Amino acid sequence: MPGKLSSKYGQIYISDDVLANIAGLATIECYGLVGMASKNAKDGLVELLKRDSLSKGVKITTEGEEIIVDLFVIVKFGTKISTVADNIISKVKYTLESITGLKVQKVNLNIQGVRV
Repeated sequence: MPGKLSSKYGQIYISDDVLANIAGLATIECYGLVGMASKNAKDGLVELLKRDSLSKGVKITTEGEEIIVDLFVIVKFGTKISTVADNIISKVKYTLESITGLKVQKVNLNIQGVRV
C-alpha cells in the first residue's frame, strides 16, 4: 500500500518503490556501511547489492500516513555497530520525513554481515 498524504486540495500517493529508493540512497551515504544486503539471506549467504538495486535491501510498510522501514545492510569490520546503526536510523528517518512529508514510525535495521 503506497504512502498517502492528505491536504485540502486532495491526496498524494507515494509508491513503496519510491520510498524504498529514497531510504536506500540515504542509507548508503552513512559512514561504516559496506552496502545493502538482499532481504532473502538463505543458508547464511548474503548478497551485496549494487547501487542500482538498492531498493531490494529495503522493505517498506505503510500505515496511512506513517511508514515502517526495514533495512538490510552489511557493515564495515572495525566500526562500532551501535554507532553506525544510530547514524543510519537517524539519517533514513530524517531524509524520508523531509523529502516526502510522511511520518516515519520506526526504522528497523537488520545487519546481515560484516566485511573488511
